[in-house]
Amino acid sequence: MRTTFLFFLAYAFSWGQTPLERLENSPRHHEWVNFSVNNTTVQNFLVYPEVSENVPVVIVIHENRGLNDWARSMADQIAEMGYIAIAPDFLSGTAPNGGGTADYENPDEARTGIYNLTPEYIKALLDTAVDYSKAIPSGNGKVAVIGFCWGGSQSFSFATHSSAIETAIVCYGTGPTAPEAYNSVEVPVYGFYGGNDNRVNATIPTSETAMKNAGKFFEPVVYDGAGHGFFRAGEEENASSANQNAREKGLARLRTILSSL
Repeated sequence: MRTTFLFFLAYAFSWGQTPLERLENSPRHHEWVNFSVNNTTVQNFLVYPEVSENVPVVIVIHENRGLNDWARSMADQIAEMGYIAIAPDFLSGTAPNGGGTADYENPDEARTGIYNLTPEYIKALLDTAVDYSKAIPSGNGKVAVIGFCWGGSQSFSFATHSSAIETAIVCYGTGPTAPEAYNSVEVPVYGFYGGNDNRVNATIPTSETAMKNAGKFFEPVVYDGAGHGFFRAGEEENASSANQNAREKGLARLRTILSSL
């Protein structure tokens, strides 16, 4: 009860802040760490919770906008729940000057960079992120993956590739198109979807059927009236009530899922 109350106070305090203000006002420890993938130095935003014990690590996969302030603030919010959060910049080394997300001229250019990444490189980066996460001294060896939009699709895809994670959390991302890909999933997959996002939602039945036929666990939840990207849109100053509601319920569900690790 006390933990829930403290989280509510933190949530109330953070309401109305921009992602950058949230990061600047966070009491948690933030740092940048690097690891190498295929001769590319990948930057990662690492956030530690204020806890007294070793805890799981959550790998945060950003949207197709790259590792921007909102993606980093989402990592901070997950750390606020009591977990170590690490958010790789998948655009590391891809900007015109060899930089990452912050070095792209605008979000549209960053999107172009995202869609130039190969599936093989994305999986290699996530494999390395898992290995790095398992070696964090204050972690407990358990690792979960959560992704948003483009990152949600990558989270689902990674679940078909890796058995080294505890769970994959898919936020308004699509599942694999090939039914046989689901046969290799060895971890539970949880989906978060907005009701007004039929581009993505039209793919849910395919994933449900394939996961059921393969004997795998898949729990999709659709939040009525919410749009695509409601975790981000739901905390904006002009957020619709549906997006706000989906974000609040989604955060509560996320806390429950992570508490079972």
